[in-house]
Amino acid sequence: MNETDKKRIGKFLSLVLRHSPETIGIELDENGWADVDELIKKCAKHCYVFTIAQLEEIVATNNKKRYAFNEDNTKIRANQGHSIDINLELNPVEPPEYLYHGTATRFLSSIREKGILKGNRLHVHLSSDKDTAVNVGSRHGKPAVLIVMSGKMHDDGIEFYCSDNGVWLTDYVDMKYVSE
Repeated sequence: MNETDKKRIGKFLSLVLRHSPETIGIELDENGWADVDELIKKCAKHCYVFTIAQLEEIVATNNKKRYAFNEDNTKIRANQGHSIDINLELNPVEPPEYLYHGTATRFLSSIREKGILKGNRLHVHLSSDKDTAVNVGSRHGKPAVLIVMSGKMHDDGIEFYCSDNGVWLTDYVDMKYVSE
């Protein structure tokens, strides 16, 4: 499978597994899992044709590690970024002292006013390194990186989770925990 096809199918999988499974007529279970055979069949009906081996390649080579299989590769889900209500079965963990939030400069005034909001997602997404935050911010325009005092937030009783692909998640970041 060439890179263009992997990217095209990966974006469609992101839509289906994170936001809109009804696009192809599948249902995710309460933990966000979709049946792999059903996903492959129903994607094909929407002109996204791939085999199980190609799906495994997409999952294995996705640079953001967006997707995961269950133990026997019969189910697949997105690791985070959902706008639909699912339970990823994440356990609270202690974060590092600092995490980073990548955004575009055009969003800074809103963030300064309201804090870092999860928007239509289930969580605010944070990264453990500045380079990843720059890449995230670059997707939306001129990047800006905000430093989040996650250790202090945790000390103040705010919960953090770390998804299977290393993205740090929390519900909200108040500006008192942010520096630019």
